[in-house]
Amino acid sequence: MSDKPAGFPKPSSVKVAEGTEAAQAAYPYYMQFEPEDDDRFWFYNSMHFPEPMHHFDMVTAEAAYCALGSSNTRVHSLPTTLGIDYRVINGRVYIGGNAVTDPAEIERRTKEFERRAFYYYEHWERLYDQWKDKMKTLIRDAQELPALDLPEFEPLENVHAGKGVASNHYLLETYQKTLEGYFRMWHHHFEFLLLGYGAYMVFFDFCKKAFPEITDQTIARMVAGFEAEIFKPDDEVKRLARKAVELGLEGKFADNVSADDVIASLEQMGAPGKEWLDELEKSRNPWFNVNVGDGFYHYHRSWNDDLSLPFSAIPGYAAKIKAGENLDRPMEQLQAERQELIDGYRDLLSTDEERAAYDQMIGLACRVFPYVEGHKFYCEHWYTNLFFNKIREFGDLLVKNDIIDEQEDVFHLTRYEVEQGIIDVMTSWSNGSPTRGGKRFRAMVEERKKAIEVWAGMDSAPALGPVPDIIDDPAIVMLWGITRENLDIWLSGPADADSKEIRGFAASSGVVEGTARVIKSVKEIDRLKEGDILVCQVTNPTWAPVFQKIAAAVSDIGGSMSHAAIVAREYGLPAVVGTGQATSRIEDGQRVRVDGARGVVTLL
Repeated sequence: MSDKPAGFPKPSSVKVAEGTEAAQAAYPYYMQFEPEDDDRFWFYNSMHFPEPMHHFDMVTAEAAYCALGSSNTRVHSLPTTLGIDYRVINGRVYIGGNAVTDPAEIERRTKEFERRAFYYYEHWERLYDQWKDKMKTLIRDAQELPALDLPEFEPLENVHAGKGVASNHYLLETYQKTLEGYFRMWHHHFEFLLLGYGAYMVFFDFCKKAFPEITDQTIARMVAGFEAEIFKPDDEVKRLARKAVELGLEGKFADNVSADDVIASLEQMGAPGKEWLDELEKSRNPWFNVNVGDGFYHYHRSWNDDLSLPFSAIPGYAAKIKAGENLDRPMEQLQAERQELIDGYRDLLSTDEERAAYDQMIGLACRVFPYVEGHKFYCEHWYTNLFFNKIREFGDLLVKNDIIDEQEDVFHLTRYEVEQGIIDVMTSWSNGSPTRGGKRFRAMVEERKKAIEVWAGMDSAPALGPVPDIIDDPAIVMLWGITRENLDIWLSGPADADSKEIRGFAASSGVVEGTARVIKSVKEIDRLKEGDILVCQVTNPTWAPVFQKIAAAVSDIGGSMSHAAIVAREYGLPAVVGTGQATSRIEDGQRVRVDGARGVVTLL
């Protein structure tokens, strides 16, 4: 009889950490596990939510899964999958898919899908241009939201004009517009995304059947070498590094010099310093509206809010420029390899019918794939930064009106509690009485700060509930790196716990040896040194400026089409993703070998 457990822990068996019960209960009811959830499979979405979630930040899951489900289920009618359910326990977000298995229902949904999705594929470029206009309008609307101002007396011109609405009302209106815009953004986010993945998945499935020996990485390389906005911020940092070298200013940038000190020094440099700072301003709007995370946590600040990350990359880039190295992504090489692979595998097909189908599928995949990465700049970064910074203004309002102590405390409140605080302020202003929420909210904030600390120190089960017989959703495999084999490893541990090898997805080719730097949080990025091997839970496209320092990347989470894998291929960086255990088995400072072609990390 096998000793392997029949499944992962049931959600009902996961205990809320002692002393954090009230903080857990504060998440909205529709995010809480219920007894009937024990019969479903859930996995911890550590790709998007690798750290415990502050209560306000749960809006990032709430809005995203509302929009994702709408797109899948109601708008494009994907035949075999609906939306994603989500739950939160001990600050960790678990998700579970809703599959469609009834053949008749799949057939019915397929007909709807063809009427809807095929129109998008046929008119992709026009609709995508329209999408960019919508996003830029949404961003402009967010930028134009009014300041939160409560005058002592209503301006006389408003009274004489018979306006009839006092200033306190606009606090509520602005808050509701802030939330509405954020929920709307996520609908825009998913308008094309699943269709982009879908086109790739159809091609992926065809290749797996037509060429049984083909690797996931090889198929992925057939859609590499495209321009996308998410790479533009790093391009701008390189441009600024070239400008610094041209003006003889590269010496002003050093690892231990703050961005503020660099700017202050450049302001004293006369014309060269002014010229470089003028170029910085051109880069900052819009390209530095990119954050150091993946757009799901309020404290993953934008480059514009904190210039530390882009400035820290300039010394390395400047040194390579002076050494005559080319900093650009190897676009021509990627495109040549892409075409060689496409042509080579096409030649292996035996019939004109197969070749025609192949041409159509790869043609569509290449047309739609730039969106898969490009949308992130507008959605998870630019707009999300505006959103969180507007919430910070509401934090200042609550501080000014004696409801919380610090601006950032607002993120320990749920979005419903923030609205209560706003109405408390509105009432106080209108009747001349003090606000009433200070004692209540301060106690809640302290309680939740402690809960976040406790939850951050806990291990979380990678999955909950019964093990599925198969993992047949290609998105779960390609994005999260979850396979049936991985689930067995999660359940029982690796076959040989003493093995010197850690296996994952072969994300990007190349073999290198170096010192592992285990990075558990974006706050630790500055520990990376030249030639280090980055080991983390999940890498992020916006860490690109530090990619020039590292020799390879290894992650716990991710599949062949995760953002980490895509970026690694674009930069020609060896990478192994979806290991499930790299950050727990590799010690900081340990020597390792990364084989990105085989998907193997060897402990040396």
